[in-house]
This record gives sequence, C-alpha cells and structure tokens, in this order.
Amino acid sequence: MRTARRYLASEIYRSCAVVLLALLGLFTFFALIDELDKVNKNFTLLNLFYLESLQLPTRLYELLPIGLLIGAVLALASLAQRNELVILRVSGVSGLGMLGMLWVVTIPLMVGAFLLSEYITPAVQIKASEAQLQLLGRSGGGRLSSGYWFKENTADGGSRIINIRQIQASGQVSDITVLEMLPEQALDTLTQAPSGQFHSNGLRLDNATIITIDPTASQALHAETAPEKPLSTMSTEPTLEVRTALTADRLIARILTPEMMSASDLIEYIAYLKANELQTDRQMVALWRKIAYPFTLLVMMTIAAPVSFMQTRRGGVGTKVFAGILIGVGFFMANQMALNIGTLSKWAPWVTALGPNIIALAIALIALLIMENRNRFTRRRTLLATAD
Repeated sequence: MRTARRYLASEIYRSCAVVLLALLGLFTFFALIDELDKVNKNFTLLNLFYLESLQLPTRLYELLPIGLLIGAVLALASLAQRNELVILRVSGVSGLGMLGMLWVVTIPLMVGAFLLSEYITPAVQIKASEAQLQLLGRSGGGRLSSGYWFKENTADGGSRIINIRQIQASGQVSDITVLEMLPEQALDTLTQAPSGQFHSNGLRLDNATIITIDPTASQALHAETAPEKPLSTMSTEPTLEVRTALTADRLIARILTPEMMSASDLIEYIAYLKANELQTDRQMVALWRKIAYPFTLLVMMTIAAPVSFMQTRRGGVGTKVFAGILIGVGFFMANQMALNIGTLSKWAPWVTALGPNIIALAIALIALLIMENRNRFTRRRTLLATAD
C-alpha cells in the first residue's frame, strides 16, 4: 500500500501544481490589468510587478483549496480512465480505504498550508503594506476615510480614543489625535500632533498641542450666566509620552485584514480588543476559519474521492470531471456566502467556519458510500448471473 500511496501522491501533487500555477497566473494577470491605471512616472510598471509579486503567497493561500480539488479530480479521473484504480480495487482496497489514502496524501499539503498561513502570508502582507505606503502613500487593511481608530480603557476607569491618519514605515505615524475621556464619558483632554513614534513603553508625540477641558465645563454651558474663567486651556509640548497598550505590532495587526493574520496574532489581538470592550466578531470568525482551513483541504479531497469510482465506460471523463469541479466551486462559494450571512446574523463563529465544511463532508461521504455499495451490488449480481 505504501507504493500505491506514493504513486497516488505523485499524481495528485503534479496535477495540483499545474492547476495552481494556472490559477495563480490567471488571477495575477487580471490583477495587473486592473492596476495598470495607477502606473505613472512615480509609480512605474516595475513597482506594480513588485507589489503583485508580494500578493502571490496570499493568492496561493486563497486558491489552495479549489486548486487541490481540481487537481485531485483531474488526477483521479486520469487514473480511473487508465483503469489503474481498478487494480487497486482488485487488490482489496475499499472505498473508505481509498479515502484514507487520499487523506494521508493531503497531510503534507495541510502542513504547507499551516506554514503559509502562520508565517509566510502575514510577513509578506506586512511587507506589501509597507511597500504600498512607500510607493503609493497609502495602505490597505482596516482604514476608514478618517484614518485608523483605536479605543482602550485607562487606569482611572475612563477611556482613550486614538486616531491616526497615516501609518508610515518602522512604526512611525502622522496626524495623531488622542481623546482622553473621564469615567462619566466626558472629554478631559484633546491632544493633536503632526507626527509620532511607537516604542516599547507607548507612543511618543512630537510637537503636541494639548487642549484641557475644565471639569465644570458641562455645568457652565448649562448656566444662564457667562463663565468666569475659560472652559479650556491650550498648551504645547515638544515631546509628549502617551502610556498606551497600543504597540507597533498591534498597529500592524490593525493594518492586516483578520483573514491574513496568523492565529497567534489573532488570539493576542482578540484579547486586546476584549480588554478594551471592542467588537471581536470578525476576528473570532477569522480565527475559527484559520482553525478550519486544514479541514477544508480534507473536505476538498473527500469531494474528489467519488471520482475514483466513476464508470468511465458509461460517459466521457471530461463531463464528470467538469461536474465535480462545479460541485467544488459551488461549495467554495457557499462557504464564502456562509461567512457573510453568519456575520450579519450573529451566528456562533464555529458554526460560520465549520458548518459548510461539515455539511459538505457528510454529503461527500454519503455519495462515496452509495457508489461503493452500488459497485459491490453490481459485482455480486454479475457473479450470480455468471454462476447461473
């Protein structure tokens, strides 16, 4: 069985590699066409090629499940057409035994996907964000038109809101606004600075302007008489240290979309958001999808397994392969739809991430068992007819 498993692995890996190369080339070509309008004297075509090359690991991570499905379907259909799978069946390999061999073949791909998800993709995405900042003056990720927003609790029971308009390389930031709120949610101080730098102890603001609100400002505004003293005072500081739990790493985590962060960074970032009473729905779903990603590869291989029991003499292999690819693409689209519906409907994160995979796995296993039992019944009927 080891020889048969190695032969299956070599056929599937070769077919998957060809499919993934084709898909990567196709999606990269379309992305290049879509971004050509950004090319100018400051942003050259070589810069565009560089940015698109940094997106290749991310595209590989996104296309790996569907590439594995198409590659496995093509490889198994080719083996079935050459009657090589019949030899395995005659040697005593059952349908579930064949499925077990395919799952073992998938394990190296799951390990590679884990390395791609935890180390390669996050690092390349950070590099791509820095390159976009340098070449285009902007970055993707969780940025609103007003910049990046952060909220955290302070030691006195109040809260701090930080707004950063631009994130530069090496932890440098510009156009920073810091709002210090009292426990009763009244504004205490407003600090603005044109530039700043994150370090191990917090955030350093350069040339900061500080506006301090008088604690009695709210009552004074409701009074019928004019206040006797100013309700706010302004001061400037060449350098101001802000003790904040926000760090350069968490800043980078905010730049990355949750789906592109590593699981360890996601766990740490979710803890930070919960500690500051911020929403974690999208991050929790992304974490569960990270956990479910290797399982998705097994599901794709399970969907491809019934192809090994196709009766190729009853129809063209191409039609059946096309049907298998459509089923897999349909599952992939249903998985993405479940993500959006689950987020809007406030489903449990594990249901959103694992639900489509469990349903597809159950359907594929049922189809495999039906085909296995049908083939067994057909062989038994043929033997009985021969005996008569």
